[in-house]
Amino acid sequence: MFQRLYDKALQWARHRHAEKYLFALSFAESSFFPVPPDVMLAPMALARPSKALRFALLTTIASVLGGILGYLIGYFAFDLIVPWLQESRYWEGYLQARQWFTEWGFWAVFIAGFSPIPYKVFTITAGVLNMLFLPFVAASLVGRGARFCLVAMLLAWGGERLEAVLRIYMDRIGWGLVLLIVIGGSIYKLMS
Repeated sequence: MFQRLYDKALQWARHRHAEKYLFALSFAESSFFPVPPDVMLAPMALARPSKALRFALLTTIASVLGGILGYLIGYFAFDLIVPWLQESRYWEGYLQARQWFTEWGFWAVFIAGFSPIPYKVFTITAGVLNMLFLPFVAASLVGRGARFCLVAMLLAWGGERLEAVLRIYMDRIGWGLVLLIVIGGSIYKLMS
């Protein structure tokens, strides 16, 4: 099952419009969309290692532009999205982001840009708190750029060998992740 999905992902990664889709996904994820661009960047870098750096730069630029949209949403339209935010799973993240901004400022955006923390929460929070715009863009560029270049270059480095090895073990990896999610969800339910 997972092997077929893996093969399909690599096929989509070679699609002639893959770069446009990657750009759109990267832009949207930084301000409102829940799926991180890594899910597209990784198979694209794996499928075409010679273009991995190009894909990482494209992802970075689109992500920072989307982050600017998130900043503008926070700055100009936060009152409109508060009800949705309070109802969503992002409210706690927003409150945490506010605290991080109070403590770390610029570094909060950098850390959110590099880590798997939902970056969109930090872009909107930066706008709400009226963070200086140029440091916001600089932190976003460095954090997002480092993350996406690292992902793309590691997969490109593995190249065809990594692609072949992943294909062999994809079913085991996929079911292992499903098992981890089930265990994690069960533990979370027991704890709350």
